[in-house]
Amino acid sequence: MALNFPNKKVRNQSNLPVTKQIKQKASSKDTNLAKANLGMDLEGLINESNEYYLNNDYAVIHKKPTPVQIVKVEYPMRSKAVITEAYYKTPSTTDYNGIYKGKYIDFEAKENHNKTAFPLSNIHPHQMTHLESIIKHGGIGFLIVSWSYYNEYYLLPFEVANEYWVNAKLKDERKSIPYSVFKERAYLIKEGYLPRLNYLKTVDEVFFK
Repeated sequence: MALNFPNKKVRNQSNLPVTKQIKQKASSKDTNLAKANLGMDLEGLINESNEYYLNNDYAVIHKKPTPVQIVKVEYPMRSKAVITEAYYKTPSTTDYNGIYKGKYIDFEAKENHNKTAFPLSNIHPHQMTHLESIIKHGGIGFLIVSWSYYNEYYLLPFEVANEYWVNAKLKDERKSIPYSVFKERAYLIKEGYLPRLNYLKTVDEVFFK
């Protein structure tokens, strides 16, 4: 089955010359090793932490499945259908949700590769609307943002993100959140051993004082 992203073509690697395929595999291996040395990506760290929380009965938090639109199905056998083409659809809400200490928790995870600011274009309007609704109804909503340049992870309160979001949309002010704001108004999530990204410890500090 080919899973495609809208407006993006899937490149068939098998059509490349063998020597180029070997070089690409070697390059990919080097990249993976480099990533392993730098640490797991944000989603991987959160998923690993969630598994630890679940196994140790701390919380029940899961990644929401990305909706898929099926566009082509083939039937090689009468009793068997095979999906041969599908597209990832834009998720309608955020990345993660669950229950922690009797409270509904919902958050979005974002990776940022810039050095000085976090672009607001990384956040979709429906995600801000969703988080606003969660908080309005008594839930806990926030963003977790990784700064790959500094190898740092922050819990960004919704009200801080929303302040810059509203100013950018309604007042045509800057379209990003400076790194200095994260240092001053967001909360650093420290890496550890078990779990490696203990973000619920930071949630305790922010929401369960």
